[in-house]
Amino acid sequence: MPKLADHEERRALIVAALLHIAASRGLHAASMRTVAAEAGVSVSTVQYYFHTKEQLLFAGLQHQAEAVGRRIDTGLEASATAGVRDRLYAWLVQLIPVDEQQRASYTVFAAYHALALTDPALAELSYTRGSGELEGMLRALLADAQQSGELPPGRDIDAEAGNLLALATGLADSVMANMRGPQAAIELLDYQLNQVFGI
Repeated sequence: MPKLADHEERRALIVAALLHIAASRGLHAASMRTVAAEAGVSVSTVQYYFHTKEQLLFAGLQHQAEAVGRRIDTGLEASATAGVRDRLYAWLVQLIPVDEQQRASYTVFAAYHALALTDPALAELSYTRGSGELEGMLRALLADAQQSGELPPGRDIDAEAGNLLALATGLADSVMANMRGPQAAIELLDYQLNQVFGI
């Protein structure tokens, strides 16, 4: 059993090294060699756990997606007794980078997106699957709101889910570009939710 724990810890150490490089220097700087140096292990150790760079990159992407998922779950749990509109707000706010940890997470996702535009191997890793799942969760919450009468019956749930996710990610972009502060972004998100729910 201790050996299994060591393997898990070592994998986590390597993935953390990759993500640190991605956040500080971009994914183009993340080779097996640079990740090994950052993690304080040999290149052969990295290759033992991740046979190809693509496997390593995908592990990093999964780790980031899980971290975002945990933040969203926390937001939903905190608002479990609230109405759907407030639950959506708590959910979407997690996508706005309000602290250094969230800014680093955003930077990593942006690095994956930029690299996937020119790297066919990375593009094949379905790095957008997480976004599709997030939009599906939004759609389900909006459907609940429509069934309960909280959301006006004429609203197109698919369109609203897509628009809300696009708005949240676009606002995150604007915060990272210093176009507006996190609080201003959150207020715009709040405003749009009021429009959707007819408040």
